[in-house]
Amino acid sequence: MNKRIAICPGSFDCITLGHLDIITRASAMFDEIVVVAMVNSNKNYTFTTEERVNMIKKSTADIKNVTVDSYEGLLAEYAQSKNACAIIKGLRAMSDFEYEFQMALTNKKLNPQVETVFLTTSAQNMYLSSSMVKQIASMGGDISDFVPSVILGDILKKLSPKTSL
Repeated sequence: MNKRIAICPGSFDCITLGHLDIITRASAMFDEIVVVAMVNSNKNYTFTTEERVNMIKKSTADIKNVTVDSYEGLLAEYAQSKNACAIIKGLRAMSDFEYEFQMALTNKKLNPQVETVFLTTSAQNMYLSSSMVKQIASMGGDISDFVPSVILGDILKKLSPKTSL
């Protein structure tokens, strides 16, 4: 029997508890989940690709069927290279759906063997985004309820406001 492999792509700049919730739930549905930090040269990231991959690895270390990777290129091609049957996308609100639906149709056209599976976020994570977490951290706010505890220090080290003595 073939392994059911799913790709969970994103920028993960930085990974949040919302991301982790989607990854955890997806891991119960598939034999293997490949969480991939996508690299888009048109996007400005706060964290390097290596930092993003390391934070994802730390955050998912206790989920046995999760591996972590990074990729620059077409998601449909990456999914094909991994023999994936699905792409997992989390949806927070209806505003996410239109863009994600368009991407799903495009990926299906580029790789007819892959399906996109949409998972709705848990109610407690509906408002949560990496951008919001980074903004709060950069202003000295408490982000401990928004990110996995194992990476809290990594985020604060990079984003906490510098205090002068």
